[in-house]
Amino acid sequence: MVNRERLVEQFMAMVRVDSESGREGRMAAYLKEKLAGMGMEVYVDGAARHTGTETGNVIARLRGNLAGVPPILFCAHMDTVAPGRGVEPVLENGVIRSSGNTVLGADDKAGIVAVLEAVQVLQERQMAHGDLEMVFTVGEETGLLGAKFLDYEGLRARMGFVLDSDRPTGTIINRGPSQDKIVAQVTGKAAHAGINPEEGINAIQVAARAVAAMRLGRIDEETTANIGLISGGVAINVVPEKVSLSGETRSLQEEKRARQTRAMCEALENAAREAGAKVQIDVETIYPSMYVPEDAEVVRLAQKAARAAGLQPEVQSTGGGSDTHLFNANGIPSVNLGIAMQKVHTTEEYITVDDLVADAAYVLSIIRTAAESA
Repeated sequence: MVNRERLVEQFMAMVRVDSESGREGRMAAYLKEKLAGMGMEVYVDGAARHTGTETGNVIARLRGNLAGVPPILFCAHMDTVAPGRGVEPVLENGVIRSSGNTVLGADDKAGIVAVLEAVQVLQERQMAHGDLEMVFTVGEETGLLGAKFLDYEGLRARMGFVLDSDRPTGTIINRGPSQDKIVAQVTGKAAHAGINPEEGINAIQVAARAVAAMRLGRIDEETTANIGLISGGVAINVVPEKVSLSGETRSLQEEKRARQTRAMCEALENAAREAGAKVQIDVETIYPSMYVPEDAEVVRLAQKAARAAGLQPEVQSTGGGSDTHLFNANGIPSVNLGIAMQKVHTTEEYITVDDLVADAAYVLSIIRTAAESA
């Protein structure tokens, strides 16, 4: 039922619309026009006032034609990582990739186009369905910003499906970690590196000792930690006075994440104290952990719809974050669905046409299964 040619054409057009994080304005305008043309109620919320992005989240509603079906929500994010400007998609042997200078943007425009195609098929075939809500967010790649400032009270759906996992179509992500962002600045004392180095306190050395004392990488099967950025110093002949470093901790268990964060902060504090330096540390919890039991209605619907679409459903956990976390935190049980995008966040990103078709068919099956189960 999915129109393969239309789906590919729409996806190719969509990835050509620049929408790096913070600059989703053109994409929002594109979607607003497209959704309105499909007869939906569409508006852009006020999230931009808080996120600093060009636009807010795009929210659309399609009224159902079948009574008694609980409304369901589909979500995907509009933004892409850099380099994401001037994307030129190439279709070859059933695979769509970028020309090689940018990401493709299948993360997450494959999710968006899957929803749009499913709705188009729904309308063309005049299929029975309940109310549908669509939320296309901004700033997902920079900390789930759009989802953080979404007006959840204005949403009617009580279950949601986020299309934003690189796992195979049919995968249902029901569990994910919380994440802390750690930003620290170590302040030592500047001095001439050749004349009087003993009068200085080398901030880079202090930071290095702190990092060396940290447990990083895979802490256990539920917990990870990383220091990903470090910078400091002004010249090779100056004992560096300041250095900044940033990292993160994640865990499926809130207590483990908090414990790992404390340990990393203590390593910084101990190294600074021993050297006579100072350290300022800021910790922000980016998003909470999420867990939706396998017997929850949203999971059972996703499984049943997958089988109906000829897919093998697999319920899994993930080490990554998505808008799913915040939907669950705000009282809308939601799962993240695999859409089979590959090598995301790289210039080698790609997706196959077959997987795009399967994604759209899965969304359509969820809508149909919900209607048949009412």
